[in-house]
Amino acid sequence: MKEDLYNLAQEHLVRYGGDVFPTLFTSAKGTIVKDSQGREYLDFTSGQMCATIGHNHPAIVDAVHRAGEKAFHFFSGMIPEVVAELAQTLARDWLPGDLKRSIFINTGSEASEVALRMAKMYTGGFEILALGGSWHGITGGASAVSMASDRKGYGVPVSGIYVIPEPNAYRPYIDKATEEEAALANLDLALKMFDMQSTGRGAAIIVEPVVSAGGVLVPPKAFMQALRKAADDRGMLLIFDEAQTAFGRIGTRTGAEYFGVVPDIMTMSKTLGGGLPVAAVSTTAKIEDDIHSKKFAFYTSHVSDPLAAEVGLAVLNVIQRESLVARANVMGTYLRGRLEELQQRYEAIGDIRGLGLLLGVELVTDRTSRTPAHQLGALTTQKCFERGLSMNIRRRPERGSVWRIAPPLTVSTEEIDRAVDILDRSLRDSLDELAASKAA
Repeated sequence: MKEDLYNLAQEHLVRYGGDVFPTLFTSAKGTIVKDSQGREYLDFTSGQMCATIGHNHPAIVDAVHRAGEKAFHFFSGMIPEVVAELAQTLARDWLPGDLKRSIFINTGSEASEVALRMAKMYTGGFEILALGGSWHGITGGASAVSMASDRKGYGVPVSGIYVIPEPNAYRPYIDKATEEEAALANLDLALKMFDMQSTGRGAAIIVEPVVSAGGVLVPPKAFMQALRKAADDRGMLLIFDEAQTAFGRIGTRTGAEYFGVVPDIMTMSKTLGGGLPVAAVSTTAKIEDDIHSKKFAFYTSHVSDPLAAEVGLAVLNVIQRESLVARANVMGTYLRGRLEELQQRYEAIGDIRGLGLLLGVELVTDRTSRTPAHQLGALTTQKCFERGLSMNIRRRPERGSVWRIAPPLTVSTEEIDRAVDILDRSLRDSLDELAASKAA
């Protein structure tokens, strides 16, 4: 019967891209997911970066139950009490600066659409600057500013989009003495190019504080501060997409807190829902008052849903109660240390980078040429899965072959040790296999 279900999936499901595993899955708890054959896997992707507090945390289960006893959904114009409570909690405990007003929707793509609509209505402009390597979603406007996605085959893109090459200390676009100097020189050139092409109708600069899908790149703090100035100088808004960096993942409450930069608009999703579709966009009272007077609308069937708010509030309460922001730093340091032990033994591990429990491991053929080891990355990822470790590999010709390693913030040292042991054996076997194949 289980085999029949897998065959039925092949027959009836649309193949939606990405890496689809050769089995069906049945359950998840904490860091562990199980497939239909009863096999267990350490999920070091946190369910596509969503299960911040672990899969099916009891607090999330209780929140869903509470919503079921009260209401999952209302008419969009009816604001549930729990939505007001979640908005207050974000403003009081989590958001930087004067970001105080929020809207709650479902996905990161929706959040990006809301943010872009806000910026365009507030400024009266339409031009958007986005970082290369970025991922902001899959819908129309969001995909237009997502440079890490495959953009071919979907027709004419949205106009007015300009790219800032992402700062990459391991593969710098501009050769300078320091990482900060290279990043700032790179930004200066990109802004000059934008200014030459701009019609003077700038709306926003949108960035991920950590460029995750593009290789887990952490820009220098001076780069983010320069982006803040660049937006101000051009009358544009600065948007931080904190789908992956908010709520403790990188060892601070938000990326804005880490970089010491307050954006005009912040989007949140993945980490807010703990595995359920919950997203938010927050901005200032000044901006919200202005766009409200201009008839701003994002009136969907599931805006301000009570189920989403119950879950989001539960996730934030768990992060605070269990001190998971601090734990991300402790466990992130431990995980990085274990990975650095592997780096000392394997020439193929060229770079380890990231913050907290969002780490990137870049694979190369050798450390001198830094040629991306795409075949090694794919083979090792496959062997890791076969041995019970699920990881995310980002393979882009222009950006290298990078593992994005991001277990739940509740991960234990024992689980980290098991994962690194699997990675060790899989990498060694893959190197041996590829060497034998080359010799033959």
